[in-house]
Amino acid sequence: MQQLASFLSGTWQSGRGRERTIQHAISGETLWQVTSEGLDMAAARRYAIEQGGESLHAMTFIERAAMLKAVAKHLMSQKEVFYALSAQTGATRADSWVDIEGGIGTLFTFASLGSRELPDDTLWPEDELIPLSKEGGFAARHVLTSKSGVAVHINAFNFPCWGMLEKLAPTWLAGMPAIIKPATATAQVTQAMVKAIVDSGLVPDGAISLICGSAGDLLDQLDHQDVVTFTGSAVTGQMLRVHPNIVAKSIPFTMEADSLNCCVLGDDVTPEQPEFALFIREVVREMTAKAGQKCTAIRRIIVPQAQVEAVSQALIVRLEKVAVGDPAQEGIKMGSLVNTDQRADVQEKVDALVTAGCQIRLGGKADLNAAGAFFPPTLLFCPQPDETPAVHATEAFGPVATLMPYQDREHAMALARAGEGSLAGTLVTADLRLARQFIAGAARAHGRIQILNEESAKESTGHGSPLPQLVHGGPGRAGGGEELGGLRAVKHYLQRTAIQGSPSMLAAISQQWVRGAQVQEDRVHPFRKYFEELQPGDSLLTPRRTLTETDIVNFACLSGDHFYAHMDKIGAAESIFGERVVHGYFLISAAAGLFVDAGVGPVIANYGMENLRFIEPVKPGDTIQVRLTCKRKTLKKQRAADEKPTGVVEWSVEIVNQHQQPVALYSILTLVSRQHGDFDA
Repeated sequence: MQQLASFLSGTWQSGRGRERTIQHAISGETLWQVTSEGLDMAAARRYAIEQGGESLHAMTFIERAAMLKAVAKHLMSQKEVFYALSAQTGATRADSWVDIEGGIGTLFTFASLGSRELPDDTLWPEDELIPLSKEGGFAARHVLTSKSGVAVHINAFNFPCWGMLEKLAPTWLAGMPAIIKPATATAQVTQAMVKAIVDSGLVPDGAISLICGSAGDLLDQLDHQDVVTFTGSAVTGQMLRVHPNIVAKSIPFTMEADSLNCCVLGDDVTPEQPEFALFIREVVREMTAKAGQKCTAIRRIIVPQAQVEAVSQALIVRLEKVAVGDPAQEGIKMGSLVNTDQRADVQEKVDALVTAGCQIRLGGKADLNAAGAFFPPTLLFCPQPDETPAVHATEAFGPVATLMPYQDREHAMALARAGEGSLAGTLVTADLRLARQFIAGAARAHGRIQILNEESAKESTGHGSPLPQLVHGGPGRAGGGEELGGLRAVKHYLQRTAIQGSPSMLAAISQQWVRGAQVQEDRVHPFRKYFEELQPGDSLLTPRRTLTETDIVNFACLSGDHFYAHMDKIGAAESIFGERVVHGYFLISAAAGLFVDAGVGPVIANYGMENLRFIEPVKPGDTIQVRLTCKRKTLKKQRAADEKPTGVVEWSVEIVNQHQQPVALYSILTLVSRQHGDFDA
């Protein structure tokens, strides 16, 4: 029997000691033996930090984003290898698609976020300058820097690819190495993906490590610079959360655990409405996808008392049509549970729910002696959900859901909250007021809520689909943690520090010019400089221009903007301005006329304006002057050799009047040519 090796300290290693087995979910054949006993976890952590950590720290956010994209493309080219292994876990092709290609998709998403939103630097200034003194000589801003530790990711069996990748993406983007500890039951799939990453040569040595088996004494080796995430049962998670070393060292710990997710049918929906059919489809899909082995699966079906029988009958009709069997066979819509141990656990939980007062309306009994870890789609009915606490506390982690009635809207929201913290919920309704009422009453118990109706159903990703841009997590029983959520997730692996000092000092630290910092002026217009030649703080002070009534009239005629404050002398006199004022957007145009260099040069295009604020009104006869300053630079990686090498430059624009008072502040973004491309020899 072959042992599933771990990848630690830069080598593939096998443990020696008590072994567990990985079985084929369909045939029951033993595929692998797994142990990590005897492996040096302290050395593995040191190696990850000293090798992987140092290399990742030296890379900018933009470089790390490019690495993520390259890894994603490579994994996508190897996807059929992962699909073949995923079939061993009882998953259908559709189930595996979510895990494999959905997981790889998180890498693409974070790569895009990083390249678009993060600086070409190892330090991330989180906010703008915060003045701390009257004269402006003392200020602050928050900066985010990479931690010097390692991220330990302990993952569940149900998503061996996605579960790893959704954590790896923000970890690597933040510049931390990762040690992955997958659940043993499906560890062979995770191992294959880790091997593909390692063999690709696309990530630094030590950036990823893998433990197949127990984590051993790894948690004892961690310190305050490390991070731990856990996905799995609440019992295990709570035990790890209070690990003496995690508590003593205040090690950040994120948990995603049990979740009695609900789907609520609005009291406005009748069987004749399209939303009713959508409700049935959503529940059936969530019950049977991955054979119900999803942390976001619908466990509680909450419907108006008057619709219980209609919903029950419709669900039974649909569930009876679900073909259960070996996913390798054509026409099979639901595979098996991951192994026979899991089947026995689901049966135990179903029996407990029946004992507590639930009724079986479909399924409910598996053949525990049959080959293959199959469990039938099971619909339970709880007539008294307020008097049956088990239905809100016992999660049968398989194709099992419980139907329960509610009396009114307040009761529906109370039942939705009774799960004591859920990852995901869905409300199916066409009533806009009900949707608002439900969010106000139930959102506090959920990490994510989908409002499903005929309009959104056309493009909905479904109740159970976490998206990289959205928070994945939930309060209470769901673990209390947050994962994903776009750049929010990246910040979890960074240290936020408030930096105080003079504006010039803060500009030097962040490599981004801030208002009040020193500027550099020379004879060369900033728009005549290539991307490489520009530096934050490069600045231009323009000539002056006096604005007139004729300017106001001409702009109004040209733009069609005849707002009274610009064109109506009587109306303007009674306004807060006391007289006519210059159009704000003419002010912006006039400023551009003062600072733009008209000739052909490195600046290709202006494609954005941000944070525009009009501070003081400008009246006919006022004189304006503009200061244009290079604020920050972000390199754009070339996708191909024939693509023009460019970078994005953000410019600070300050317009002042004849009294040197700022009248408008904003930033513009320009695309600027580079002298050298990424493909240059």
